Amino acid sequence: MSSEQPKFNDPLSEKSFKFSLRIVKLFKYLQNEHREYILSKQLLRSGTAIGALVREAKYAQSKADFLHKLMIALKEANETKYWLDLLYHSDYLNDKMYQSILPDINALLKMLVSSTKTIKQGSQCIQ
Repeated sequence: MSSEQPKFNDPLSEKSFKFSLRIVKLFKYLQNEHREYILSKQLLRSGTAIGALVREAKYAQSKADFLHKLMIALKEANETKYWLDLLYHSDYLNDKMYQSILPDINALLKMLVSSTKTIKQGSQCIQ
């Protein structure tokens, strides 16, 4: 396992990558400690998709494509929050674990909402 993480040029890329790492570790914990395979897989899929979409957006073909990828990342972040809430309220995550990861997903949601609003406002000025 490499301890050196990639370098990032922007806070959203860095935060989404670090969040993906937390999700992978949480997925392993849920499978190993709780033998939970269904919800944890959903969490893994949506939680790691956020960072993948943010990275994909960097090479978007147009401003519209860039916005589209970030909008999908926002949807994945919202879905991830749903799975975290469900895992917490079904007692797979204890309060400490939930309270630890909650600020991260909330920060990603805020960053993605802010980014998509800014892009939309910029696009309206161009038209």
